[in-house]
Amino acid sequence: MARAFGGTVLALGLAASAAPVAWADATAADTPDPLVSSPGQFEALKRDLGLSSADATDLMAKEGKARTLEAELRDTLGSDFGGAVFDVADGTLTVSVTDEAAVPTVEEAGARAEVVTYGEQALDNVVSDLNTAGSDAEDGVTGWYVDAADDSVVITVLEGQEKAAEELVAEAGVEAEAVTVRESAEQPTTLADVVGGNPYYFSQGGQAYVCSVGFGVVGGYVTAGHCGETGSTTYLNSGLSQTLGTVESSTFPGSDKAWVSTGSEHTPTGTVNGYDNADITVTGSDEAGIGASVCRSGQTTGWHCGTIESKNSTVNYPEGSVSGLTRTTACAEGGDSGGSWVAGTEAQGVTSGGSGNCTTGGTTYFQPVNEILSDNNLTLITG
Repeated sequence: MARAFGGTVLALGLAASAAPVAWADATAADTPDPLVSSPGQFEALKRDLGLSSADATDLMAKEGKARTLEAELRDTLGSDFGGAVFDVADGTLTVSVTDEAAVPTVEEAGARAEVVTYGEQALDNVVSDLNTAGSDAEDGVTGWYVDAADDSVVITVLEGQEKAAEELVAEAGVEAEAVTVRESAEQPTTLADVVGGNPYYFSQGGQAYVCSVGFGVVGGYVTAGHCGETGSTTYLNSGLSQTLGTVESSTFPGSDKAWVSTGSEHTPTGTVNGYDNADITVTGSDEAGIGASVCRSGQTTGWHCGTIESKNSTVNYPEGSVSGLTRTTACAEGGDSGGSWVAGTEAQGVTSGGSGNCTTGGTTYFQPVNEILSDNNLTLITG
């Protein structure tokens, strides 16, 4: 069952003063690559992806180069660019093109080339059409997303509900050949743990809830939209007596993004809570590609990592559909909502929801951080 994860974490340093956290003792073999600034994050990456220290270091370096190469080829190829997928197993980047004549350009740049029928833009248009028609979708349809590796849009349905997907495709007027239907056990619901753990807290419907700070921005922090309504107050304590800030803008459903302004007594920082390890210093918000590794921190479950499965995903919560999310193989649990996602030291997004848990595994979605920043004219704080 997919759900939005309410949290108990102050994942960003927000305090009157903050002292740097010392590095944990580590041998040379255990010292993380400079692209990963926290030993906790580095260990989670090794554990969740089954990597040695050397392999994890090598992976981070290759992913950094792949991000740069993808951006360069996106600019160079223009409308012929059809998407890109990074393969964690062999460290290669595959770039899709819609024109075979663009293959040499991709290969000369150092990536694999694949000619596809639809490509990123056409599939994004399919998602947009499904989003428009989605309000009429049957309950059996749980969401949809672009599968760049398969060059299709995947519609997820509950078992035995394929007909509901076919009806949605017909209602949206999209090309059936561009769509793949997959059964899923996920039924999206929202969930915020009631009190417990550290701030920030907020009140909704007469009940106290708690979520995680995402990333520090000039004047406050960003978080998930389901973690506080516009105009509401956030607090440092469960008794709701110590004010932290005011929710200046919150959107949920539709998307899952919010930003909170804080008073002068609280200083937003460019760090992410390291949970018993050194904090991570955020260096920017360059977007990681599909297939790349990504890590999230949360007070409930600590550091957990996975890979990016797709972008522009739509999830159907009981409150309505949320579009534009990134789907990952990382796990999360109640208490993690709103928290930080990073690729190396690059900010990626804030936790929205998911299914499963960190014992048996699961699927987790995050709201991309760059969209929150641009929509609200915010500046990310970096180290």
